[in-house]
Amino acid sequence: MPSNTAPGKLATSDIFPIQLRFFLKVHEDGRCERFVGTTILPSGVDPLTGVHSKDIVISPETNLNARIYIPKNATTGRRLPILIYYHGGGFVVDSPRSTTYQPTLNLLTAESDVVIVAIDYRLAPEYPIPIGYNDSWEAIKWVATHSKGGGPEAWLNDYGDFEKVFLIGDSAGANIAHNMAIRAGLEPINELNLEGLILLNSYFGGNDPIGLECGKNKELKGYTDEFWLFANPSKSGLDDPLFNPGKNPNLWASGCSRIFVSVAEYDSFRDRGFLYKELIEKSGWDGKLEFMESKNENHVFFLFDTSCDNACNLRDTICKFINGSQN
Repeated sequence: MPSNTAPGKLATSDIFPIQLRFFLKVHEDGRCERFVGTTILPSGVDPLTGVHSKDIVISPETNLNARIYIPKNATTGRRLPILIYYHGGGFVVDSPRSTTYQPTLNLLTAESDVVIVAIDYRLAPEYPIPIGYNDSWEAIKWVATHSKGGGPEAWLNDYGDFEKVFLIGDSAGANIAHNMAIRAGLEPINELNLEGLILLNSYFGGNDPIGLECGKNKELKGYTDEFWLFANPSKSGLDDPLFNPGKNPNLWASGCSRIFVSVAEYDSFRDRGFLYKELIEKSGWDGKLEFMESKNENHVFFLFDTSCDNACNLRDTICKFINGSQN
């Protein structure tokens, strides 16, 4: 199956050579070279957790694909919550099939006893924003086609509980999940019940700095803002409602009844996570929000050290959230 992290080429070569440090370089001829998230792990049976995974095609026309995961004890007739997972990478790198994501997705599947559909949406700059968002919405609608048992993917037909669907993402993927939840509130998909939204170290921003962005994280904000501006050529800037939730007049419309927000103490996006909590609570959204801060940790730490105490605690909290338990 073709990967959306494979080297690509821009439709035009009129762009000057540009490099997002450590992540990506666009050459003068338009060729896009990625340095992160390009090592792909095979699907199959995970020896640590016993989780089964396989790659699936959602749209052959657009090369929209996903990797689906089920726990080792999945049996026909026992319905499991469905997590639709959006990976991070600043909208420009990585894949749910990479060495960054496969271990965490296996653990989350096993420990939470869920079906995960991890979306390999198309990446900028070859496919600039809003294409990644459009892919992500198409993926939700594709999942919904399985609600009566007649969809193209047997694992969703046999094991998925369409009354318990969650959107989940980290970093840029959390941004996507948030925006998909709002769209689901404005354009309901009747074939499934969107019960919850899980946001892990969300990649949000805005033109005006807040908190530590005014001080020690000022330079880092400038760097991370580059990813949004590079991925989104629409000239809508840092206050685009897709990037700055405070500028979205439909924040109240999130189409789920529960939201879980996780931040990390040393993450430069920490203040954005706290602001998001405040904005949601003041928006008029009629639901319950849960919030967690992981101390002494940085951005998406749980992907890089899956066995550390804070990563284990975070996954345990996610499991309780999915199953409706109180923290």
